[in-house]
Amino acid sequence: MKIGRSQAREFARMTLSHLTRRWPYKLDLVMSGPEDVLPPAEIHPIFHGSFDWHSCVHGYWQVLKIARLYPDIPEATDIRVLADAMFVPDKVAGEIARLDRPYASGFERPYGWGWMLALQAEADRHSAGWGDALSPLARRFAANFTDYLPKLTYTITVGTHFNTAFALVLALEWAETRDSDLAALIRQRAMDWFADRRDYRGWEPGGDEFLSPALTAALLMSRVMEGDAFAQWFAAFLPDAQRGEPAMLFEPVHVSDRTDGKIAHLDGLNLSRAWCWRQIGLALGEPDRFEPVAQAHIAASLPHIGEDYMGSHWLASFALLALES
Repeated sequence: MKIGRSQAREFARMTLSHLTRRWPYKLDLVMSGPEDVLPPAEIHPIFHGSFDWHSCVHGYWQVLKIARLYPDIPEATDIRVLADAMFVPDKVAGEIARLDRPYASGFERPYGWGWMLALQAEADRHSAGWGDALSPLARRFAANFTDYLPKLTYTITVGTHFNTAFALVLALEWAETRDSDLAALIRQRAMDWFADRRDYRGWEPGGDEFLSPALTAALLMSRVMEGDAFAQWFAAFLPDAQRGEPAMLFEPVHVSDRTDGKIAHLDGLNLSRAWCWRQIGLALGEPDRFEPVAQAHIAASLPHIGEDYMGSHWLASFALLALES
């Protein structure tokens, strides 16, 4: 189950429709004075669409990836035109300037940080200069990770934007070829936090979660441990996985109201679980082991991602993760 041409076009059209849509918009901003009372597009020269900053960032990641996978679709031209207009040094400098404001150290930490590194990594795969333009912003967030991770005594294992493991999966992929010190730090902190975890019996899902605390931790560990070592760790962490237990991790979740922005998160949980299960299977050398589980999760939410703006402004990115894992 991978993304096909027609679905790629559908995703691209959906996301292009809101990447520069200015309203509604949810700011993540501590106002330090009246000078901060500005429209979002003046605060964030690039990422002022898609309802919020982080959704706009991974929306750009998504369309750039689609343009790379299907460079000849009509929407790819629109994607390249938009990226040429937005990924330029002066707009990037404007985004960095917001990070220099008072009280900005926690801005989008860590979810937006990880996605920004993923976007720059995807931009680097294109030859249009977008990666070079975005590099100063990505390196600013990489520096934030370097400052933050040593003082994060306890990993954050909620299933929302504050989840540590998910952000580090994205950050590690960027750092491995760009910042060896950060890559080493991520690997060390992952081991510090998760190496001794056994027999997971957590309560999932939470009612507004779009990430699985258990599966994001397992995915991160699959990236920092070699094959046999990870297999042993996974067997201890989820000892009953072969029997499909705990059932809460194997059964797609129900979404009762897709017009409610928080409850709509659960569609993202189905899709991110599918991504995690597929990646974990690959890491275990058993790519088919969890494929039925992944497909069931994809089937539960993929048909619904465009039903309401509370989902359509971000879910296509998670659908792409699931389909292209």
